[in-house]
Amino acid sequence: MSEYQYYEFQAIDQPLDGAAQAALRSISSRARITATSFTNHYDWGDLRGDPREFMERWFDLHLYFADWGARRLMMRVPGRFLNHADVQPFLRAVDWAEVWTAGDYVIVDVCRDEVEPGDHEEDGSGWLGALAPLRADVLSGDLRLFYLLWLTAVQDDLVADDELEPLPGIGPLTAALEAFAAFFDIDRDLVEAAAETGARDLIVPKDSLREAFAAISDSEKTELLLRLIDGDSHVAAELKARIRKRHPAPSAPRRTVGTLRKRAQEVAELRERAKAEQREAERRRQAEEAETARRARLKILKRRGNDVWREIEAEIERRNASGYDKAAGLLFDLQALAAEEGSRADFRRRFALLRKRHEKKGKFIERLSSLGYDNDETEPHVS
Repeated sequence: MSEYQYYEFQAIDQPLDGAAQAALRSISSRARITATSFTNHYDWGDLRGDPREFMERWFDLHLYFADWGARRLMMRVPGRFLNHADVQPFLRAVDWAEVWTAGDYVIVDVCRDEVEPGDHEEDGSGWLGALAPLRADVLSGDLRLFYLLWLTAVQDDLVADDELEPLPGIGPLTAALEAFAAFFDIDRDLVEAAAETGARDLIVPKDSLREAFAAISDSEKTELLLRLIDGDSHVAAELKARIRKRHPAPSAPRRTVGTLRKRAQEVAELRERAKAEQREAERRRQAEEAETARRARLKILKRRGNDVWREIEAEIERRNASGYDKAAGLLFDLQALAAEEGSRADFRRRFALLRKRHEKKGKFIERLSSLGYDNDETEPHVS
């Protein structure tokens, strides 16, 4: 049996030159290689190169997807944007995430082998596009990605109830953070509980932006503009990080792990209650539709009179399952109509005669019994 694996790499800050593309082609003859990406999937073999080496030499993002539940996301960022000391509090209890330095870069490697496999038709493509904005967030000082990693340790009961969360919440969630939680199958109730509060320093007011820009010297502004013109993709992230440092948000209270777990349980119960209410509403809707359809059928039967009994006879004489089913269904409706109109005695008489005429049709008699007709009575029992 084959095992499906999907590899995708992206170069964001610096496109691949000809030598880099040639080196990658020597590793894989069938991969799709462009100036900014390397993509391949395997049904029987595997990638001959080492993803760690790929990241250290050429790429800024990597995603790995396997159909048995293995998931991996790697990102490379310039070291000046990410401090090891800032992320270590998030990762103390997380043994499937690693951060290391490679030259001027810091590489974050998140690899989990026990993710519940989802849609069996999924091929892994599209995930990296959804997760890519996380790198820009990290560059600008947004560490909520690492909070989600810490939350997996809470999910796995590796963190004590009295420990405080590393950030005062992660709300409001971005689409990329939601994709990360989904990709690594992080407990949705814990994520929702964590997102009910948030670090407001991630959103800088317009007035603060104007004040921060005004504080930048003319020479610095000129330098930033020159870098922007030269294609430096880090200018915006650098500005955001600088502004956040100059305008920190007031310290907000942090919840304990026990509080988060309790709230996650409440969220789960609320979701189950909402599902139950939705199921009940759907049941009532279906029941109302069924009753409307039944009333319409009875109205038609009343107009048809004796023609219905002739149709029942004709369906029985077809001597097949569909004919027997239709005949039994018409008998049920006729009994309900007789009960409403006070003509049950007439129905019993006609039903007994019909059953007597067809008592040798064993399959038909069996069908009547299976649909609620009592062999010892002359009338079907209809609820």
